[in-house]
Amino acid sequence: MSDDGIRLQKVLAQAGVASRRRCEELMADGRVEVNGEVVTQMGARVDPVRDVIRVDGRRLPPASGKAYLVLNKPRGVVSTMADEQGRPDLSTYVAGREERLFHVGRLDTDTSGLLVLTNDGDLAHRLAHPSFEITKTYVALVRGDVADKVGRRLREGVTLEDGPAAVDRFVVKDRSRGRSLVELDVHIGRNRIVRRLMDHVGHPVEELTRTAFGPLHLGGLAVGALRELSRDEAGALFDSVEA
Repeated sequence: MSDDGIRLQKVLAQAGVASRRRCEELMADGRVEVNGEVVTQMGARVDPVRDVIRVDGRRLPPASGKAYLVLNKPRGVVSTMADEQGRPDLSTYVAGREERLFHVGRLDTDTSGLLVLTNDGDLAHRLAHPSFEITKTYVALVRGDVADKVGRRLREGVTLEDGPAAVDRFVVKDRSRGRSLVELDVHIGRNRIVRRLMDHVGHPVEELTRTAFGPLHLGGLAVGALRELSRDEAGALFDSVEA
């Protein structure tokens, strides 16, 4: 906390938690923490950019004015803001926005699904750094009837051309007409890792969609649609890259 900062209840109200009077009640009830300590003192001042503030355990994102968005990237769109070959790229979906946005990580051109866009370079760097091991969830339509032993094999790990690799979770959702629908979690950030894993076990991917990135979920977001993260989503995203 900071002696020359902003009153905590004002920061909470400005973040949209509740009215200032209600925020004071939340503080009095011991439901507000700053840097891991419960704060009940009404005169407490904080730095809304540097201090970690939580209400009922949920983190408030820093008051930075940065943009945090999720795009449901369509298949066939290149994960870049400008493609030299003239292929469809991400610029179409952010046209008209004032911020200079960029994507966190990437999705293959033939993969659809959740892509994080932001102008917060520090957060983007941390989200992409392998040390934080952000888990991603994919749903894949693959060739063949996937046996239960395939999931066990992938969880135990296999050796690809660039080293060992494994999934964190693997579930067969459906088997029909020589194809299977599978869902898997991976935290490895290597190129085309899901496709290479499924190729390795004899079930090439025909369609692939990323449905979750860390605490963020695609939900019912339409293909090609863009939305801003909620306060809770942004807070959870910051939590996912705490050192």
